[in-house]
Amino acid sequence: MSQDELKKAAAENALRFVKEKDVVGIGTGSTVNFFIDALAQSRIPIDGVVVSSKASMQRLMQYGFEILDPNSVVHFPIYVDGADEVNSRLQMIKGGGGALTGEKIVASLAKKFVCISDASKKVDVLGKFPVAVEVIPLARSFVAREIVKLGGDPVYRQGYVTDYGNVILDVYFSSILEPIKLEETLNNITGVVTNGLFARHPADVLLLGTEEGVKETSL
Repeated sequence: MSQDELKKAAAENALRFVKEKDVVGIGTGSTVNFFIDALAQSRIPIDGVVVSSKASMQRLMQYGFEILDPNSVVHFPIYVDGADEVNSRLQMIKGGGGALTGEKIVASLAKKFVCISDASKKVDVLGKFPVAVEVIPLARSFVAREIVKLGGDPVYRQGYVTDYGNVILDVYFSSILEPIKLEETLNNITGVVTNGLFARHPADVLLLGTEEGVKETSL
């Protein structure tokens, strides 16, 4: 099976977590696009969606879904999103597409986070994929210098602006042995909005598309 076929299998499997009249949180990325398509085709009568990015919002609007403002909801049952890397504790690196801040906000509102991914994203130790750090433009150089002190190699994502008008530093680490500690340390740097480590609040369920079928892991 191709990587896209594995992504699609995981995305379609996630539909079983969606119930009638649910509000559904939806993330960003190629695997999530398969989920959006599958949700539309399923015709499950949901009450609306809370979205993590403008890109996903546009795709959902094309299907006629009702888009809800995150400020108008307290909690909802499920958030579905992908990952750039995920370990056995369901801690993740996300934000390769730059939507990490919206993803963290929407994920925080959900009672259950379902991560959908293909088998290539499963790792023993996080860190081969860079950690995206969203930074207020005024603080870009300062934040980069502070990250170097932590042992990271920050690379400015040239020409990219987030949905909130900020910039991204893609930070390379040799390996991330303490993802919770690193997530908190990065967030404490003045000028950082947030970062792409989802370790303090990992996924609740991982649906992994493999050659042997979709494998589920739950915390």
